[in-house]
Amino acid sequence: MDIVGKRRIFLTVSAVATVIGLISIVLFGFKLSIEFTGGSKLEVTSTDNKAIDVNRLKQVFVQQKINVVTITKNSEKDVTVRTDQITDAQKNQVLAKATDSKINIKEKSFDTLGPIIGAETRNNAFKAVGLAILAITLYIAFAFRTVSKPVSSWKFGISAIVALVHDVLVVVGTFSLLGLFFGVEVDVLFITAVLTIMGFSVHDTIVVFDRIRENLIKNVRNLTFEQVVNQSFNETLARSLNTSLTVVLVLFALLLFGGASIKWFIVAFLVGIITGTYSSIFIASAVLIEWYDLNKRGITFSKLLNRKKKK
Repeated sequence: MDIVGKRRIFLTVSAVATVIGLISIVLFGFKLSIEFTGGSKLEVTSTDNKAIDVNRLKQVFVQQKINVVTITKNSEKDVTVRTDQITDAQKNQVLAKATDSKINIKEKSFDTLGPIIGAETRNNAFKAVGLAILAITLYIAFAFRTVSKPVSSWKFGISAIVALVHDVLVVVGTFSLLGLFFGVEVDVLFITAVLTIMGFSVHDTIVVFDRIRENLIKNVRNLTFEQVVNQSFNETLARSLNTSLTVVLVLFALLLFGGASIKWFIVAFLVGIITGTYSSIFIASAVLIEWYDLNKRGITFSKLLNRKKKK
């Protein structure tokens, strides 16, 4: 299978998906949960197995002078209400008023976080992702330190990070669109999913890169770099697809039979696993080859910078 020969098609597809995600992030942002923004979240369920009238329920909050940020129907009998930060006493007043208004509901869960805690959680999430990317780059550069020709070890690390950033952007772009059209919130579980996806993606990429390294060392047939990479692709393709398929099947089972609280965590993980498998096979090594081709033609970053300075 000539994957290397079709690499620019794969790179174009990935570029389009990434650009769509970036546009959505820039224009629409994310629908952040209270873990990041601060506030309160009350989940209620019907006690009489009848559908909850969300308009009447919202009116109860308004009567108690509580600002409702969003009100979402998880199902006919389950509703989630996000508000500004409220106390347990205010929450109990709302439930009592709902009962007086013949809205038969009971509390399912209640969470509240202050804005300072929310901001700290958001900052820590960014730090975690940044630290993970840095650690992965350094590790791959160290692991491939014995490879110096025809590409340097640090280029393996950077190529893996390009694929990794691609995976993260596709996932976060997808959730930006889901937030826009379906009101899906980004919470701490989403960050957990992103970090897990990063680990899985790099793990798969390292398997491909390690086979490239082995084949470069024992290249007794004096194949070109592109041929060595393509051979490595084909030798690891079945392994990568089989590994990912088993994970995808488990995630589909969890999506179908798991609880509502982990639904979007599973969706994020599912999108990330599929994207990560794709990028490990079609993107990371394609970037490595494109970089090799540029250097072979004498085009380097330093020369490009010098040209810009002269202009």
